[in-house]
Amino acid sequence: MKLRLWPDALFGRLALILVIGMFGGQLLTSTIWFETHDHRTLEIPSRIFASRLADTLRLMQDAPDDAARRELAAQLGDDHYTLRWIDGPGVAKAPSVAQRTVENLLGDVLARRLHRQAPLHLMDAELIDDSGRHRGIFSLFDSRMPSGDFHVQVQTPGGAWLDVTGQEGQAGRQSEPRALVIEYLLRIYAIRFVAALLFALVAVRIAVQPLRRLAVAAEALGKNVYRPSLELSGPREVRVAAQSFNAMQQQLIRSIEERTRLLASISHDLRSPLTRLRLRTEMLSDAASRERLSADLDEMDAMVHTTLDFVQGVEITEPRHQIDIDSMLGGLCDDLAETGAKVALEGHAGAPVSGYPRNLKRCLQNLLDNAIRHGGSASVRVQDERESVSIIISDEGPGIEGKDMLERVFEPYFRAQPGKTHGSGLGLTIAKSIAMAHGGTLVLRNRPARGLDAVLSLPRG
Repeated sequence: MKLRLWPDALFGRLALILVIGMFGGQLLTSTIWFETHDHRTLEIPSRIFASRLADTLRLMQDAPDDAARRELAAQLGDDHYTLRWIDGPGVAKAPSVAQRTVENLLGDVLARRLHRQAPLHLMDAELIDDSGRHRGIFSLFDSRMPSGDFHVQVQTPGGAWLDVTGQEGQAGRQSEPRALVIEYLLRIYAIRFVAALLFALVAVRIAVQPLRRLAVAAEALGKNVYRPSLELSGPREVRVAAQSFNAMQQQLIRSIEERTRLLASISHDLRSPLTRLRLRTEMLSDAASRERLSADLDEMDAMVHTTLDFVQGVEITEPRHQIDIDSMLGGLCDDLAETGAKVALEGHAGAPVSGYPRNLKRCLQNLLDNAIRHGGSASVRVQDERESVSIIISDEGPGIEGKDMLERVFEPYFRAQPGKTHGSGLGLTIAKSIAMAHGGTLVLRNRPARGLDAVLSLPRG
């Protein structure tokens, strides 16, 4: 089975777009979290370095002359704290947010310790990992005690400038890199991702609900054009679409009613000329011609009546009701038995089925008439299922050869054995149209030995 990365449904697409957008935004803003931890990790080394630098400046302040200050600078330096005299301050690169914070922190500590402002330029301040490499915020994830590496230029009390570099640690404070990563991934990503996903699912579900109702209404319209109009609710675009949908439904209803009236008028208007033609045919002296013309007139009259009958048979003009299938089948079978037909009924439906009583009765009547016409008898079996009811009407006729024929017999005016059976070829067409109007199916299948099964499945909903 091929994995679909792009969902097929609008619900899934909108939810995926929202989640990716929120997650992408989180990735872009995750630097805020890194910078916060970077500031926090640099804070202790910055305070220690600032205190050491303040002590250096205070000692130089007490020195009698420049020579003593230079000698003192040489004595105070070590491997992690170097002091070098320069002619004047250099040009520092544009500081980052973290470096600006460190520079302000150094200035505040110097001001409190020296009781005055000391001119200071921060050239660089960065975290280094346990092995002494400059890795910035990445040292937070693999070092237990990341240190601060500082480079400043400060003016001494005598007016000369010192270039000072130093490395200071965390004063014994250790961190757990693995715990930091877990905390970041869990708190920043996992929790927010789950929250964003839930929010997206709920929000998109609310947003597409009107569209889902519109899709359900469109599907129901194909089964019953007389269904209730769609409620005008939801966003403006959906309300406009629903209003257009209702207008289309009304136009379809008017078109069907006009077609029905037209066919009824044609049927009525054709009766007079057909009657006149029939009278004139009877006056013909040639018996052979008279017989042929009479047959043609009978066929024309039958076509007019069956076409009107087809239109009226598939038209849904009544509301849905809960139908007692057992009572309906029992009544139909009793009526056929009174005419001398052989009909057997077995099984029962455990609960009523929602449908249109007049049309469903017409559907079952056509299927029973077909079975008796082609097989001489009919056997009806009802199978009750949880979501639907299946009605199987069997006959003992010759069946239908070929899978294509089993589908073609549902076409209007098509007969599998023309000339051998009576009827207009519309019975199965009407039956299948009614089954579809109920949201069900009607299929034909040949029985293993002899005969044909017509399986009508009706959903309970």
